[in-house]
Amino acid sequence: MSNQSHEYQQLIALFNRCFSDSLNTRLVKGDDEPIYLPADGDHAYHRIVFAHGYYASAMHEISHWCIAGARRRLQVDFGYWYCPDGRDDDTQRRFELVEIKPQALEWMFCVAADFPFNVSCDNLNGSSEPDRIAFQRKAHDQVMNYLSQGIPQRAAQFIQALHAFYHTPPLAQQQFPYPADM
Repeated sequence: MSNQSHEYQQLIALFNRCFSDSLNTRLVKGDDEPIYLPADGDHAYHRIVFAHGYYASAMHEISHWCIAGARRRLQVDFGYWYCPDGRDDDTQRRFELVEIKPQALEWMFCVAADFPFNVSCDNLNGSSEPDRIAFQRKAHDQVMNYLSQGIPQRAAQFIQALHAFYHTPPLAQQQFPYPADM
């Protein structure tokens, strides 16, 4: 791990340098829950608002933005379905299905920034007990797919900015160990 500190202000500067002008989108520290807000009467630019200045929250919210298509980026929270903590088994399975790609990108961002990645099943108060290892294996499979088939353009651009800032090597399969059984 590098001896570089990881401050949310670094991510704001990197993200905004990459996308503020070209895609009219800015990364913004929030005080509450994360949310994506398209430009409106009060703001001439789109905002990715991450929670409480948490570095990991910013990485996760950027990953969702990197997946959202142009039409989705014109909707609050990309118009995605979200069911908060407290999910049953079926709802947890559906939640995890839509989280595989964003969490795979988040993992890639973390490696590019030399920052620890923790998969999030995000169901602390639900009746369903998530299988974190199984979910991380699905995210791992998606990382391997991105590495072999290509990383989405915006994500690849952000990864390059992270590499340049944190002086990390290009992403390679061996940087993403397969999650072992506990």
